[in-house]
Amino acid sequence: MNELQRFLAAQPAIDAVQVFITDASGVPRGKCVKASELEAIYRDGRRVAGSILGLDITGEDVDATGLVWDVGDADGICRPVPGTLLPSPWIDAPTGQLMLTMYDDAGEPAPGDPRHALARAVERLSALGYTPVVACELEFFLLREVAGRLEPAGRCRAGERTRIESYSLTRLDDLAPLFADVHAAARAQGLPAETLMAEYAPGQFEITLHHRADALRAVDEAILFKRLLRGVARRHGCVATFMAKPFAERAGSGLHVHVSLADRDGRNLFAADDPAGTPLLRHAIGGLAATVADSFLVFAPNANSYRRFRSASYAPIAPTWGINNRTVSLRVPAGPPGSRHVEHRIAGADANLYLTVAAVLSGIGKGLAERIDPGAPVTGNGYALSQPRVFPATWHEAIERAAASEFLHTALGEGLMKILLAVKRQECERFMAEVTPLDYAWYLRDS
Repeated sequence: MNELQRFLAAQPAIDAVQVFITDASGVPRGKCVKASELEAIYRDGRRVAGSILGLDITGEDVDATGLVWDVGDADGICRPVPGTLLPSPWIDAPTGQLMLTMYDDAGEPAPGDPRHALARAVERLSALGYTPVVACELEFFLLREVAGRLEPAGRCRAGERTRIESYSLTRLDDLAPLFADVHAAARAQGLPAETLMAEYAPGQFEITLHHRADALRAVDEAILFKRLLRGVARRHGCVATFMAKPFAERAGSGLHVHVSLADRDGRNLFAADDPAGTPLLRHAIGGLAATVADSFLVFAPNANSYRRFRSASYAPIAPTWGINNRTVSLRVPAGPPGSRHVEHRIAGADANLYLTVAAVLSGIGKGLAERIDPGAPVTGNGYALSQPRVFPATWHEAIERAAASEFLHTALGEGLMKILLAVKRQECERFMAEVTPLDYAWYLRDS
């Protein structure tokens, strides 16, 4: 209640608060309540239809989740996530927001809530004496509608629509008012947004959030930041998208997860003078490489996700690792000995953050438990290596690989896996049933 009292005292003008929970597809869903309702929510929770966690990405019910008709669309009890009652400065009317997490009537975590899957992954490592230290690095596009088409935001100069934009200060200057509002909103919400840079494609940017020795908090902050960015972009007439591959001819957007393990005294257990880190770090990398194919549905959850994985695209195509090398999936960045960690570069920006980090931490746990050797690090161009295909090539293949994976069922939990698989199977079926303009262009006359 102290959090609520502080918020109400600091934000007396706020009368509306958007409360939301994140579903299996990573979509925030919720409702708007009056500030006067918050005391009851903090005290008793808020009953919400459990089927909110069993919708597909378009908002359609997925009956096969077991959350709809089988249980009479019964309610779960949503409770506040500590530290997430915050102002939403991008909304004109004074408005707040509050993240929720769901439990059943017995007080047990709701199986379909992805946040609980991450909490369990953290608990498994904690039981072994390890504290995961996590940071999320988010790539995204800022777009603007021009003559009915979405184009990269910022001033358009002759010949620049397809120009490579890596590290462009001009692009940052073009959107300086938008980014100033992003950073102001992040400060208002206490979010640790750090380095901002223009990425490889026009209109593409990346922002890094500060690492946390609380993985749940790190992911909560990344989810809050994605919502903040979308809201601020709308105020500036732009669309912020985390779609994995918005444009066929341009780079896709990734979610890079930076992880190290600390002991109970906060010391980095991956720290070493050796640039490859400690044996513990290499076992962690071994576990990540061994579990990436089983986890691919988490890292690439949508049909569009698979368009991102192309050679020489800065998206990885094999479970490789290396030191100071961006052509691999699992990178050990250069830096002082105390900073040693692994950067997991596989997931798309469209991935569910909770499930992605849960799968990453679970892969690390497997590597440590089984002392998996990742082999020698890649040097030079990792794309040039001749390797058998390991990653699922299609959405359907990834769904069936996940369904058969003992590792992923253990990592995420049987209840959540039932829901995730039901949602993605329904989405895949609906997506493949659509007849697209490309169907007509390729097959209408000559097939």
